[in-house]
Amino acid sequence: MENTLYIVKYSGPFGFIKPWTAVRDSETFSQQFLTPSILCGIERKLFPELLSEPFGLYRIATHRLSYNGLSMQQEQTQPRGWNKRKGGLERPRAILMRGVMLNPILLLAFRSREDAEIAATQHICLCRNEDVMLPSEQIEVITNTDFDQPPYDGFELVFEQSEQSFIVGYNRFANNEPMVGWLKVVGSPVKSEEL
Repeated sequence: MENTLYIVKYSGPFGFIKPWTAVRDSETFSQQFLTPSILCGIERKLFPELLSEPFGLYRIATHRLSYNGLSMQQEQTQPRGWNKRKGGLERPRAILMRGVMLNPILLLAFRSREDAEIAATQHICLCRNEDVMLPSEQIEVITNTDFDQPPYDGFELVFEQSEQSFIVGYNRFANNEPMVGWLKVVGSPVKSEEL
């Protein structure tokens, strides 16, 4: 018998996931997938009782991320320090370009209806606080096999070591161990504007 998944769909106007390799690149495109630490953070936001648990996923079974396209947006930054200049102190400024996801859709799959119902009453953020995503009211009930086919299109980082795996960052909650995974692509993750 196949496992049942309870799907909560989140959507919002913008989303930006800064790649761990970006640091302060002058031009950065949003990462197209969630890392283990991002997904764990979302799970703990939805279920704060998990905050004291060791790093790992407890309620979210799997996920999928899609979007309409990327929009280049400017961001002004200032370093912490001040520079001494003739006549006083000055804080230098810089302009960074961010390739931000337009209309991201995140599907979170849960193994229990109760967990999905709790998640469906709360907002989430992908990474930045201004990228608020709201849940749809309807919870879909499907099988694991159905989730790996359209219309459940999107990018999903599968958190396991394989020949296809690559490093996605370091886990500061587990002695800076490398976080790895391989990218599963289902259907057409970059949607047309008609969504």
